[in-house]
Amino acid sequence: MRILLAFDSFKGSLSSEDVSEAFAAGWQSIRPDDSIDIVPIADGGEGTMAAMSKAMGGELCNVVVSDPLGRSIEAAYGYVESEGVAIVDTASASGLTLLASSERNPMLTTSYGTGEIIAASIRRGCRRIYLGLGGSATNDGGMGLLRALGYRFYDAYGEELMGCGRDLCRVSRIDASQRIAKLDDVEFIVASDVDNPLYGERGAAYVYGRQKGGDTDSIALLDRGLRHYSSIVEAFVGQDFSQVAGAGAAGGIGFALIALLGATLRSGIDTLLDMLRFDERVAVCDLVVTGEGRIDHQTLMGKAPSGVLRRAVAHGRKCIAVGGGVVWCDELHAGGFAAIYAATPEGQPLEEAMSGGIAKENVRRIASHIAQSY
Repeated sequence: MRILLAFDSFKGSLSSEDVSEAFAAGWQSIRPDDSIDIVPIADGGEGTMAAMSKAMGGELCNVVVSDPLGRSIEAAYGYVESEGVAIVDTASASGLTLLASSERNPMLTTSYGTGEIIAASIRRGCRRIYLGLGGSATNDGGMGLLRALGYRFYDAYGEELMGCGRDLCRVSRIDASQRIAKLDDVEFIVASDVDNPLYGERGAAYVYGRQKGGDTDSIALLDRGLRHYSSIVEAFVGQDFSQVAGAGAAGGIGFALIALLGATLRSGIDTLLDMLRFDERVAVCDLVVTGEGRIDHQTLMGKAPSGVLRRAVAHGRKCIAVGGGVVWCDELHAGGFAAIYAATPEGQPLEEAMSGGIAKENVRRIASHIAQSY
């Protein structure tokens, strides 16, 4: 048999490559003569930059930038010199995993560091930038990112704002006179499978604010701030982009990129699968295996495994899913996977299951179990 493995990472535990290698080892311990094609994937969140860079034959470039609280860190972006392309993960500089739980506060965090990565790639000569929006710690409407590219934001008293969540309500004027001149020559392609608008009950603050450290009061304030901020941007550009699907991605970075930088939004997983010539690889395999750390109803809402499933079904190939854990629901039963497996044994504590060595062993074990049925 020819097996195609297309795993997203098991976030906080294993990279997509780690999961794939562990599954391949378990499978071939039972069926050593089967051939296995490994395709590391991501859906616009963490891991997108590495996967896309590898697919395009790029290299990783390191740059010193600001983390979500303004501290200096080293982050990386993908660089494809022959194409003049940069690939940036928002999570690299503005990610939630860069902060301790006690530091998470969307009123204070900023996307400035992601803007610094973009600026560095432009200075290097990049004219097309792919930006993955998953995993951000911010809810600043992209103000921080824009500030790093030369935009300035002022309150009603003429005082410049730094561009964090608490500044959204205070914005009165935007000045683009100092923006990087070469921005006009750059094409921005946003890889994201989030379809939320900027504000409202499905907006950035209400849907994602709590996981970023917000409480009931701050989330309500952030939502009001995003409404106000969008009105200022609308007056500046002459068009309302706040309700565009994906405007609420990464705390409103999607909105900033669409409204002020003319970005194009694309499905994160479909963008990557096209780069990887996934359809060609599916056409010559017998079985597709995909998965992520937690399989639940959200898995079928545009996340990486759902994109893999859609392509496999289109080619008439059976697709099974493996998660670190599985939360069963009606949507999964009817979703189209030929089978769904949980790698973590029942009763194993989550903290134990997420440790690297144990997680790999769990994946190897479930892979050998699945292989025995083929």
